Amino acid sequence: MKWLQSSSQAYAHWAGRHAFLATLAPFALLVVLWQVVVWMGVFPRVFLPGPADVLARAGDLVYKGILTGYLSDSLIRLAVGTTAGVIVAIPLGVLIGLNRTAHWLCWPILLFFQAIGDIAWLPILLVWFGFGLETITFVLVYTVLFPVTMNTVLGVRSVPEQLLRAARSLGASRVRVLFEVILPGALPNIMTGLRNGLAFGWRALIAAEIIVGTSGIGFLMFDARRAGSVEPILVGLVVLGVLWYLVDGWILAPIERLTGQRWGLVTQD
Repeated sequence: MKWLQSSSQAYAHWAGRHAFLATLAPFALLVVLWQVVVWMGVFPRVFLPGPADVLARAGDLVYKGILTGYLSDSLIRLAVGTTAGVIVAIPLGVLIGLNRTAHWLCWPILLFFQAIGDIAWLPILLVWFGFGLETITFVLVYTVLFPVTMNTVLGVRSVPEQLLRAARSLGASRVRVLFEVILPGALPNIMTGLRNGLAFGWRALIAAEIIVGTSGIGFLMFDARRAGSVEPILVGLVVLGVLWYLVDGWILAPIERLTGQRWGLVTQD
């Protein structure tokens, strides 16, 4: 036990000094295990190619412009759908959070439609819009809308009443109270909603591209399945995981943490 404890402490010390390498270490272990399974022949090579095969196929797809083009299509769709969802969700959340009547009317409806999965809309969306960008955009907006709206409502309703009274007693107008007290106080919750909304939207986008898409990473994977080629499918999975890990771990999570620290809801160690 002492040896295990000292090893853990040594690794924690090393990870603290070499954060980037510590981040890569678990993935390196995963790749090694993957290669070992391939060498052992647990699955036929045609069903589970090795890391080198997948890397070579990724290079070929990049060289031909297929992977970069499809990835660009997916990211543009994600940006458009997320932006549209956020533009609707934040004002709606503020309204529901501030107005009792709006909360009474809208909150049950939000709960009702939140229970209906985004992919469940695809059959009727195909009837309405067909296999097009409108269908994918609707799914994205629908997916992003609920976590952002609900977290915004939570943030607005969590602002201490004494802060609002203090601002009003100092002569602040309703507009100033909204933009200088309520929104800053709700911002950490809004950032949490944005983070969750982007995560759900990313998954919904890939699912929609698999079912109705004509381009994108999801379509790349589904098209490879129809051709009986496993390498592009694994390339797509790796790209999805790496890209989201970078966006969430290196961009969204630090922004969320710094937002909480800025407004005093989270303290630094």
